[in-house]
Amino acid sequence: MDGKKKILIVEDDINISKIIKMNLTIVNYETTEAYDGLEALDAIKNGNFDLILLDVMIPRLDGFALMERIRSTGIPVIFLTAKNSVFDKVNGLRLGADDYMVKPFEAIELLARIETVLRRYGKEETIIAFKAVTVRLDKREVTVNEIPVELTPKEYELLVVLLKNKNIALTREQFLDKVWGGDYYGETRTVDMHIKSLRKKLQLQDSIKTIYKIGYRLEE
Repeated sequence: MDGKKKILIVEDDINISKIIKMNLTIVNYETTEAYDGLEALDAIKNGNFDLILLDVMIPRLDGFALMERIRSTGIPVIFLTAKNSVFDKVNGLRLGADDYMVKPFEAIELLARIETVLRRYGKEETIIAFKAVTVRLDKREVTVNEIPVELTPKEYELLVVLLKNKNIALTREQFLDKVWGGDYYGETRTVDMHIKSLRKKLQLQDSIKTIYKIGYRLEE
């Protein structure tokens, strides 16, 4: 990711905040933590964030009130909350939030939501580099040591999923859902075949790790 994207995590539960921070750091986001609304407001005034993860039930100034105060900044916001009522969702979105996630949630889902919002605002990276591999997302071009490599559409999509979830173990079912779609009913063995091909074409035999009985993980 060229030029780390900066994300403010506003969450009063320290353990949850640290877990979110850890997952975002793994995929190369730069993070700042705030544990109440006023602390978050101060951070926003003094920082330059690409996105805010905002819990609703935070002390001193709740998430909805904070959202009203920062709406004019134009910074995209994803609400994080344990509340699951239609009213809270509608209220959050009416205040200008870009998405709304109910806790608990999977890290991979949060990363996907962040990626979607950043793309919507034109903040998503267009080039992803990993060792000798470079992917130009806007052109769907892949090179190894600056030499073009031909990938099938599914191989390309699988590679992008691996790169955007670096150091995170993904199951074969998650790969199928992200690359082949939720309505795919073929065997998970197709993931193994495409992984084998990627390893060979991109010289990533030592980087795409097999996670026993789970799936695969891209590692430095």
